[in-house]
Amino acid sequence: MKRAVLALSAIALGIASAGAVRVRTDLAAASASRHDGSASGAIGRALSGIAPVLSARPNDDRDLAAIRQRLRDAEAGTYIAEILRERDSALVRWPDRVGAPLTVWIQPTSPVNDFTRDYVSRVQVAFENWDTLQLPVRFAFVPDSATADVHVNWIDHFDEPISGRTRWARDDDWTITDANIILAVHHHQGETLDPESMKAMALHEIGHLLGLDHTVDSTSIMAPRVRVRDLSDADRATIRLLYALPAGPLR
Repeated sequence: MKRAVLALSAIALGIASAGAVRVRTDLAAASASRHDGSASGAIGRALSGIAPVLSARPNDDRDLAAIRQRLRDAEAGTYIAEILRERDSALVRWPDRVGAPLTVWIQPTSPVNDFTRDYVSRVQVAFENWDTLQLPVRFAFVPDSATADVHVNWIDHFDEPISGRTRWARDDDWTITDANIILAVHHHQGETLDPESMKAMALHEIGHLLGLDHTVDSTSIMAPRVRVRDLSDADRATIRLLYALPAGPLR
C-alpha cells in the first residue's frame, strides 16, 4: 500500500531558491524511539537530534545497529546526514531492480513556446550520467508512456520560483513505488532554460527520484539552487551509500 507522497523542487543555476514540499498520508503514529548503539559524528547528531516521530515496524528484522554503524563508517564525503534530518531519520529508495531497469518515458514534443528537442536529448544524458554509477537501479527509455515506470513532462513555467519538481510515492517498506518529473521550459520570471541548464535540472530531479534530498553544499547537483552542471563526488558517494543500505527508519 502506498503510504507517502513527496514533492521536491529546485531552481536552475542559482536564479532563486526552493524548498521541499512534503505531503504524507496515513503515517502511523510511533511509540517510543528505537536506539541501537551509541551515536557519533554527523550521522549520530542527525539520528539523535530528531524527535522520535517515526519508528521501525514491529516486524522489522533489520539489524539497525549494524546499519547505523555502517552509516557512521561511510558518512565521510557524503551528505547522508542531511537527508536523515530531512526524512525524519529514515532512508527511502527504490528496491533493487537488477535485470529489471526502471522504464522512463520522456515527453517527446510539447506545444510550450521555446521548447526544443534538444531538451529531450539532454534529459536522456542526465539519466545516463546517473546510470554510469552502476547502482542496483538502472534506467531504460521506452517510447510508450503507458509502459513507463517514470514519466518526464514539460510545462511552460511554475507559479513558484522553481524550474523542476519530482513527486514519488513509497510503500510500507519505505521503498519508492513510482515517480514522475516535471521540468519547466522557462524560469519563473520568463527566462528560457538553455539545453545545458535543462540537463542540470534533470540531474537534480533524477537525484530526488532516486531518493536524495537537498544539501547545503552548493558544489553538488543536489543543492536547492542548482549552480553546477554535473554530479559532484559527494553526489556520487551519497547515492552509492544510500543504495548500499536497506530502506526504512533508523530509530
